[in-house]
Amino acid sequence: MFNALNRFIARLDGDAPPQTRETHSGFGFQVLRNTNLELAIEPWFDYVVGINGRMIESSDPNLFAQEVRNCAGSSVMLGLWSAKGQRTRALHVPVPADTASLGLTLQWTPLSIVSNIWHVLDVPANSPADAAGLLPFSDYILGTPEGVLHGESGLSELVEDHIGRPLRLYVYNNEYNVTREVTIQPSRDWGGEGALGCVLGYGALHRIPAPLDEPVHAPGETLFDGSESGVGGGGIPQFGATPRTSSPFVPASTATPPPPSSSADFLVPAQLVSPPPTTGGSAPPRGKKKERGHHTGPNLMDDYFQEQEKKSRELDNAPSRGASPLPPPPKGGPPMGGPPRDGSVPSPKEGE
Repeated sequence: MFNALNRFIARLDGDAPPQTRETHSGFGFQVLRNTNLELAIEPWFDYVVGINGRMIESSDPNLFAQEVRNCAGSSVMLGLWSAKGQRTRALHVPVPADTASLGLTLQWTPLSIVSNIWHVLDVPANSPADAAGLLPFSDYILGTPEGVLHGESGLSELVEDHIGRPLRLYVYNNEYNVTREVTIQPSRDWGGEGALGCVLGYGALHRIPAPLDEPVHAPGETLFDGSESGVGGGGIPQFGATPRTSSPFVPASTATPPPPSSSADFLVPAQLVSPPPTTGGSAPPRGKKKERGHHTGPNLMDDYFQEQEKKSRELDNAPSRGASPLPPPPKGGPPMGGPPRDGSVPSPKEGE
């Protein structure tokens, strides 16, 4: 019986059409050159992943160019994905009626290429990296004009080929938001470990963060959104994948800024507003559990440490029994709470 069931299931599997659907959701047109200085598009960092609210699924550049020509004389909305912070944004670009060109040089590239980045974590003194001017924590090695680096071992293999020879590297600095070319000469005779003389980080925890001049996330906002941005593992920006009431990208020019705070320069978490005062002297209803909101006062740990410090000071200032014994009872007069020494009993007073 089981053999017949297995043959039936195998026949169903054979009749099923093979799934040869090819997805390109992890690809986009990488911007290699931008000759239009009015466009806020950065070469190498920005990828065009959508156009006019739709996800780009075809690598055919003719289809993309035709879509741009159809918008000649008006504007086209480009969905951009940035390697800085792995964020998406929308940009409305005017298309000239005469040329119908955006002034961009594009190349169909996988978004995962931005993972081939090495984060400079430490630069010892008098090392080749120190002599080249690499800065710890804020510098990121993007690549080299010598060739393309693939995988984590790509940089180490290139360094081994340039021992004792100058090596040019493209380095991005997050604090200054600039990219520069650095010339470094790898050597193993500088007195430390490694040919570059620096500690490098590689992987998901060492991707390029968002520039420091960008606004920080609001309280309660998700820092990493795997469904909208990211690389791999479902972290691909989606255009029109699900019905939405608005565009999947919010243009920076039309974004509504948050209302100004009533205080000077302080941000109240979650815009907490105190409840209106009760009128008529009515007491709040009893029997309901007190709601706990966001803690706007000092930190709970600070309160705990202050309380423990106060108790410690009280214990330090408390008198010690061994150092100062209890005072002796008074010598004259009857003892407190006892009968008189002469044996007389006081007569009861009237009314007692």
